[in-house]
Amino acid sequence: MFRSLLILPCLAALGFAADTTKNAYGNIKPGVRSPITFTVSPQVSDNAQIKMRMHAMETPPPYDVSMEKYDIIVPKKYKKGVPHGLFIWVSPSNAPSISPEWEAVLADKKLIFVGAHNSGNNREVFARMRLAVDANDNLRSLFDIDDKRVYVSGFSGGGRVASMLGVTYADMFTGTIAFMGTNFYTDIVSLDKKEVFEARYIPHEEIAALAKAEGRYVLVTGENDFNLGNTRAVFENGFKKEGFKHVDLINVPGQGHQPPQAEWLKKAIDFLDGGKAGKK
Repeated sequence: MFRSLLILPCLAALGFAADTTKNAYGNIKPGVRSPITFTVSPQVSDNAQIKMRMHAMETPPPYDVSMEKYDIIVPKKYKKGVPHGLFIWVSPSNAPSISPEWEAVLADKKLIFVGAHNSGNNREVFARMRLAVDANDNLRSLFDIDDKRVYVSGFSGGGRVASMLGVTYADMFTGTIAFMGTNFYTDIVSLDKKEVFEARYIPHEEIAALAKAEGRYVLVTGENDFNLGNTRAVFENGFKKEGFKHVDLINVPGQGHQPPQAEWLKKAIDFLDGGKAGKK
């Protein structure tokens, strides 16, 4: 689902042969976490685009993707001609870490993992968003990508960034999983009516309409997560109230503010793939 909206380019998934990847990125080995870098940012992540998509008044600070580093995990069984999805990770820390159990789920689901270094909560939000958009665009020239399975995800502060990307770049990301942190574009009243969570961005109307109609969103929280109230309120008084057609809430029993076990990642991916998510 890589549409041409506004001035967005529509890129073909060119695929890759093993020797091509070896020549271009000699450290990539299927099944092994490997470093990868990119040299060019697409127009869709430039200052004008990101300001338009966020209705941002401030100008994003200088950014050069060629100075950034990523980790990538290509499933061991990846083959040219067999499209895989993308799982683009926004970390709350400076390293794009996930557990080996999560890595196994992504491989089983035919999802290529990619996450940027230096994209944690101490980095300004525009750069964190651009890092994810740039990875999405650049990887399409290397791998056979299933346009219907391009997912953005993150934990805590990274989940908040992912939740904004999933709406403001709904023409690039078909699904979003926000773990233990989510933002929304309207002021949200808590379910007990004792707190108001302020709007964090304003999406472009055309892209928001696409997000409501076709985007898929899973908000993951836990019974002991300090963001439980915020997440439940955003689900009910944000996504559901605003008419998003495909959104689910997973409330993991006994879970605190940590990434949950791999089974919950699998349930969330199942929902993005068109299945049903877990307990609410």
